[in-house]
Amino acid sequence: MEWDWHYTGDILPDLLDGLRVTVTATLLGYVIAVLLGLVWTLLRRTPSAVVNQTVRWVTEFIRSTPLLVQLFFLYYVLPTWGITLGPLTAGVIGLGLHYSTYTAEVYRGGIDDVPRGQWEAAVALNLPRSRTWLDVILPQAIRRVLPTLGNYLIAMFKDSPLLLGINVAELLNTAYTTGTHTLRFLEPITLVGVLFVLVSVVSSVLVRRLERRSHATD
Repeated sequence: MEWDWHYTGDILPDLLDGLRVTVTATLLGYVIAVLLGLVWTLLRRTPSAVVNQTVRWVTEFIRSTPLLVQLFFLYYVLPTWGITLGPLTAGVIGLGLHYSTYTAEVYRGGIDDVPRGQWEAAVALNLPRSRTWLDVILPQAIRRVLPTLGNYLIAMFKDSPLLLGINVAELLNTAYTTGTHTLRFLEPITLVGVLFVLVSVVSSVLVRRLERRSHATD
């Protein structure tokens, strides 16, 4: 089968629309992941053993379950309990929830990496616990883990084709649908690979720059 440039030009706008959906789902899911991951981390540090262990087992269960299974649960199982989510909504929640368990570990490492003297200084200044966290600990911890969090954004983007399983009109789904209608898969699937590589490479470069800048300010 030879490459058809005319066909490529015809399908490219649809694939770019699919890429837009993919990027949107990734970014929205990432926002959930970084915020919820911080919540998991802070809950794990509460004095309550019940809360600590409950969060531990919940996050471990989510992390140990395949993302595709979680997406199917959100989209196909929840409606049997009266909770119906649209494909994109279920996809965003699924990505964010799954990756929040990984960002939680990133935050935990960043917090543990904050020098003990910073905690002692906050106690010596008699700072309230909320100010200790918001003004002293979290700014330092988050700055240390920004590059790692950026890497998870790229990983989430590369996992986004799994949204095809719940009928989200993302990039791979668009390419598959186009190929099914035209019986030509060479061009659409190849373009999917090229677009993923381009976005991933650009994102990786930005993350590397962020990492160098982070190290420069240490």
